[in-house]
Amino acid sequence: MNIKLENDDLKVEIKSKGAELCSIIKKDNGLQYMWSGNPSVWGKTSPILFPIVGTLKDDTYVYNNKSYTLSRHGFARDAEFKIVKQERDEVIFLLKDSPDSLKNYPFHFELFVYYTLDKDVLTVNYEVKNKGTTDMYFSLGAHPAFKVPLTDGTVYEDYFLEFDSKENASRRPINKDGLIEHTPVPFLSNAKRIDLAHNLFERDALVFKEIHSNKISLKTNLHTHGLDFYFEGFPFLGLWAAKGGDFVCIEPWCGIADSVGHDQLLINKEGIQMLPVNESWKRGWQVRLY
Repeated sequence: MNIKLENDDLKVEIKSKGAELCSIIKKDNGLQYMWSGNPSVWGKTSPILFPIVGTLKDDTYVYNNKSYTLSRHGFARDAEFKIVKQERDEVIFLLKDSPDSLKNYPFHFELFVYYTLDKDVLTVNYEVKNKGTTDMYFSLGAHPAFKVPLTDGTVYEDYFLEFDSKENASRRPINKDGLIEHTPVPFLSNAKRIDLAHNLFERDALVFKEIHSNKISLKTNLHTHGLDFYFEGFPFLGLWAAKGGDFVCIEPWCGIADSVGHDQLLINKEGIQMLPVNESWKRGWQVRLY
């Protein structure tokens, strides 16, 4: 089922499965800003990564001396969310633990996802609540795929990503098993801009830990349309596109794939979030379309 939101500036659609954003159209220019989700290339559009981000070593983690299995990015992206509130310009989704989830993730939780429109801005907020009797460990990330090129008459290579300040950052390479390699590779040197090209993602996502900017923009010099993406509070940033995919994913993460030398203990996982009993954890991102 698709949920439709609308205000004077935007029309948005979200699937109840995965609470997955699948369409953003700006009314004044008629442009679609989201990837189509073509399954022959990559069938997702904006999966929610929970309760892990990326790949576990051998798809396995250990908690309290017991081994559990989770596939890449966790189970939320394929789960059916409940709608707990819906208005013209806002919807709130909820995912709770279930007997099935507890087999692979032994924590009682509530995951709320809030989508809100305000003029030309879409805000997406996440709230995790620990409903169990022990500390809860999790990661959460966003994975929206924005359409590139945005307009007819332009091509992928006409576009670029631009941070709001100059960055000095290395990428963290991903090996063939989806794990983070030990040695970072220099990538940004006092630079704000990344020119888009399909071969940029030949070795999987560009993963950064040292980004200081809270905003990244998708732009071209050939027209005035694009977007500003705000991601304050997320320590990791991934940029990615599938081979041949006419999109770029901007992925703020609180968590990251296992490293090649990880001991597989959940409590030692890089970027893991620890949430005490009855506490809540919140993060969010915004995108402004133009």
